[in-house]
Amino acid sequence: METKKAIFEILGQLTDPEIPVLTLTDLGVLRDVALLDNGQVEVQITPTYTGCPAMDTIAVNIREILHENGYQDVVVRTVLSPAWTTDWLSEEGKQKLKAYGIAPPVGSADKNALLGRAPSVQCPQCDSLNTRLISQFGSTACKALYRCEDCLEPFDYFKCH
Repeated sequence: METKKAIFEILGQLTDPEIPVLTLTDLGVLRDVALLDNGQVEVQITPTYTGCPAMDTIAVNIREILHENGYQDVVVRTVLSPAWTTDWLSEEGKQKLKAYGIAPPVGSADKNALLGRAPSVQCPQCDSLNTRLISQFGSTACKALYRCEDCLEPFDYFKCH
């Protein structure tokens, strides 16, 4: 168990390539670590959405940091079920998003997005709720683009799903 805990601590240092203020732990994509009988380390990760381009970089970074820490036989497996949800973001991660200028998800994943209802999103710059959805897609597919009607600043919103 100590080795598994040590591996989680090592991996907890890695950040998301698209949002470098978030660790893999903050983001909730690091699912599990298994120490196999043959000495292999298996790391399970779940993408924030199917086809997320950052997953290849995350897998490379996982193998690299574990190799640097003496774990030579490392396999990274992508686990799609259950699907990742913004509910897996840590509270600390949500605060880091806001400080970085990205509005964290509001509430938990629900069907409003499917019905075309935009959530009431707080501006990460001035904290105003007087914001407007500009585009369902922001700088990446997991974010939407909003604009604050008070400070007039555009900002990304990390969409619930």
